[in-house]
Amino acid sequence: MNDSQLRELVPAVIGVLVRRGADFASAEDAVQEALVRALETWPDGPPRDPKGWLVTVAWHKFLDAARSEASRRGREQVVEVEPPAGPVPATDDTLRLYFLCAHPSLSPASAVALTLRAVGGLTTRQIAAAYLVPEATMAQRISRAKRRIAGQALDRPGDLGTVLRVLYLVFNEGYGGDIDLAGEAIRLARQVVASTGEPEAAGLLALMLLHHARRASRTGPDGRLVPLARQDRARWDTGLISEGVTILQGALARDRLGEYQAQAAIAALHADAPSAAETDWVQIVEWYDELLRLTDSPVVRLNRAVAVGEADGPRAGLAALAEVDPGVSRYAAVAAYLHERAGESEQAAQRYAEAARVAGSAAERDHLTREAARVRQWLRP
Repeated sequence: MNDSQLRELVPAVIGVLVRRGADFASAEDAVQEALVRALETWPDGPPRDPKGWLVTVAWHKFLDAARSEASRRGREQVVEVEPPAGPVPATDDTLRLYFLCAHPSLSPASAVALTLRAVGGLTTRQIAAAYLVPEATMAQRISRAKRRIAGQALDRPGDLGTVLRVLYLVFNEGYGGDIDLAGEAIRLARQVVASTGEPEAAGLLALMLLHHARRASRTGPDGRLVPLARQDRARWDTGLISEGVTILQGALARDRLGEYQAQAAIAALHADAPSAAETDWVQIVEWYDELLRLTDSPVVRLNRAVAVGEADGPRAGLAALAEVDPGVSRYAAVAAYLHERAGESEQAAQRYAEAARVAGSAAERDHLTREAARVRQWLRP
């Protein structure tokens, strides 16, 4: 096919591109580029269907040009809306977004879930794990919350308790999960304390600081989890511990006990112990009793069983565990630990293996698998 025959195809090819949605000028430019490509390649082997070849190449050229133009416009728009250079404000609107997402028309549970997803950056799977419900259930809850506030003005801030609950869950995911949100949760908790002065807000901040103080010791050099009893306490951040205890004492002095203050008191007792063996487990059980009175949470009952096992012996701990729903997360791991302390190695090994199968993270699964293998070594003849 010579040059004149090739150019005779141009109007028909332009017509095809226009019918596909291209404007005439862009279609013409794309066809001209396709012609140049044809003149470069066809001498080596012209296609069986010259028109079809030109349509395909010209359409790809048009799409490339359209994408490039869209990207250019996007970059220009970013520059246009970018704020001018200047001093950076000391605060941002993140905390305000937390309060606005905790909309009064939503139930506390729905508001927390929506805020965690929309502002906290957590996935539906992570939120479901924090609530101990299936992922599908949580997805439906978030969808319902979105529909409920659709079209409503987000100008009525939600209540403080809901916002504290959100920050608590964000911190827990950052502290023990696969997204580092702990520092952000602490920053926002400081803002809440400064703006409200509420003792429960102070209790939450103290709890975060006391847990964060132990973060460096929670994993070994190989990334493996290190249980509290085996952690190197010399690596604990004494500055954060001191600050957390001081904030907690100020909150407790106001005599308006809440769940975060009670949890912080338990964390403070762990932080105050020079070693695991010197932990005041009797007082920790007492604080868990207070926490149960405030929340009646199955997770609190589970943790209380561990404390009872340390304070009164593993048999007492297993008796306390019998009052806990076996479906609670980490139930099998606690059962394994108490059975091992009671000298029941076979049950302990089985429970550790069971806990590993349902572990919420790879690090936890690895730790529990190694615990099962360690206990099984004592069973070999």
